Amino acid sequence: MAELLTHVLVAYALFTAAGWYLEWLDERWVAVGMVGSVLPDLNRLALVVPAERVTDFTGVAFDWGGLHTVGGALLLSAIGATLFVRRRDQRRAFLVLFAGALSHLIVDFPQRYADGDALTNLYLYPVSSARPPTPGWYVSADRWVAVVALAVAAAVFVVDRRWR
Repeated sequence: MAELLTHVLVAYALFTAAGWYLEWLDERWVAVGMVGSVLPDLNRLALVVPAERVTDFTGVAFDWGGLHTVGGALLLSAIGATLFVRRRDQRRAFLVLFAGALSHLIVDFPQRYADGDALTNLYLYPVSSARPPTPGWYVSADRWVAVVALAVAAAVFVVDRRWR
């Protein structure tokens, strides 16, 4: 749970700070960006619906892991953007959802794994299937990451309220 909270707090801080410079990026779009930061973790639906069931139902080979990639972020952002009525809002929604999903992938990248490589070789799929080395700064169970994200988000919140 701390990992999900971390992604949402990081997105809040990033989009709120970006809103200081982009007039159109108000609280509504910050919320959309926070939703985008959760999109890659939709691969956790595998805990509820196994990929084999989806494959059996659709007749198409399926793997939930594809959602935790840049390509998955693009696809989910495009799907999410269709929920907006106006064309301009659809473009903005796609941009903000995708940026939120990218923030998630970037925060996940430096995690530490036993073999020293990144969690997945799918980050850059289909461009590359290489599994790059990771800096190994933390593991997903580390609570200090959520504490740092909370402190940064709180500081941004205070600055944002004073600035306005």
